[in-house]
Amino acid sequence: MKQTKNKKIVVYFVILALILAIFGAVKGLTGAGIINDYYSGILIMVCINIILAVSLNLSTGFLGQLILGHAGFMSVGAYAAALLTLRSGLPETAVFPMALLVGGLTAALFGMIIGIPALRLKGDYLAIITLGFGEIIRVIIINLKFTGGARGLRGIPALTNFNWVYLLAVLTVVILFAFIRSRHGRAVISIREDEIAAEASGINTTYYKLLAFVMSAFFAGIAGALYAHHIGILVPTKFDFNYSVEILVMVVLGGMGSITGSIIAATVLTVLPEALREFASYRMLIYSMVLICVMLFRPSGLLGQYEFSLTKLLGRSGKKGKNDSAVSGEKGA
Repeated sequence: MKQTKNKKIVVYFVILALILAIFGAVKGLTGAGIINDYYSGILIMVCINIILAVSLNLSTGFLGQLILGHAGFMSVGAYAAALLTLRSGLPETAVFPMALLVGGLTAALFGMIIGIPALRLKGDYLAIITLGFGEIIRVIIINLKFTGGARGLRGIPALTNFNWVYLLAVLTVVILFAFIRSRHGRAVISIREDEIAAEASGINTTYYKLLAFVMSAFFAGIAGALYAHHIGILVPTKFDFNYSVEILVMVVLGGMGSITGSIIAATVLTVLPEALREFASYRMLIYSMVLICVMLFRPSGLLGQYEFSLTKLLGRSGKKGKNDSAVSGEKGA
């Protein structure tokens, strides 16, 4: 028992060291001028897409409900945060954390409003309702004056930097990973496996479905707030059905039910289109072919429902070391 606890403590320290090492490496390369503004922008979008993919995986992968309106929650958070920054009159550095929180809470509120009636449905019907929600939000934004209408909301200060997005991406992954490993997370997974059996076991399926849906919307709203203060302009056409599908592709490609898979897929699918810019004529063709090949040869996604585990890796290396010592002992005997 103590050995298991010691292994977990070692793993936590290794993960913390890796997180700090990645952050330190990026800051060092940026200071040296190797990572310029262009590469820094890509890294920021990688972190934003990680938040979006991991949050959608909670409701689609772990809860098992197909959601096609995730970009709608992102847009709500983006506009709420941007409007607070522009209209509050407070210093930008002070208002930015508040804007992130307001963006997340506003998206969570919309998630609750749409989730209460929508989560009574399942499968294709739920997907259609969430798709309709995303399109309704986009049309409303286009027809409102204070959001800038079809012209978009302009003049948003560029307050998002790598420090903020990296911190929030790490926090999102840690919070959702801890949630999935908790009693509440196991209840959510049991609904995905068999909702009738879960309800018969005494699990409040309505509560847990709404909880996962609202949490997913909350983190999408934070991602939207970060995006708004990174790009500096919000155009309603950005948050259309295609963008929701892009986020869903990240989840499916990484593995529905794998947080590690979502991180890998979000990173690859953000970097890959930029890496193929030299092949402008064939960029989207190559991108599409890569996705098709992965789905053909790995239909469950890169990691399926599995997570990369340092605990298991250390356990295997420990067992291997014991077996090797046992073999050498036998030879010596």
